[in-house]
Amino acid sequence: MMIVNQSNKVEIAEEIKKDMKCSNLVLKGIELNDTGLYQCTLIQSNTVVYTPGTYLQVYVPIQMILDISERSKNSLITAEGVLLLLFVLLPGIMLICKTKGLNQLEKRKGKEEENIYEGLNLDECNSTYHQIQRSLVQGPYQDVINNDEDDIQLEKP
Repeated sequence: MMIVNQSNKVEIAEEIKKDMKCSNLVLKGIELNDTGLYQCTLIQSNTVVYTPGTYLQVYVPIQMILDISERSKNSLITAEGVLLLLFVLLPGIMLICKTKGLNQLEKRKGKEEENIYEGLNLDECNSTYHQIQRSLVQGPYQDVINNDEDDIQLEKP
């Protein structure tokens, strides 16, 4: 317990209202070692009474790592937001363009496949493969019921 007296760092302001005396303790130039419980003593008719008091906690101020203004910080945050937006949107747009190009390529490829047999004369195709293909189109068996011709020749399976 330390008694604090009025000095250049400590100011005691007293007010008298009606029959009451009020005192305020003002501490100036607080340092780290000023942390503690501050109580007032009341002396009445040779008895000493202590007030509950007030605890003072002194903290060391936080040092800024980068000493830049708020305007600069806001500009940096805005630039980060724009870059983040670009890094999210650009890959998506590129994928959309790429799939659109692939769809157009597939459409062109489909048109080329449709026209692959255009101008081809089937009579000139005399290979065994083409003969088999033509016989499959006509069918390997003849329809006996719906055939009205008198000369019916059935194939043997």
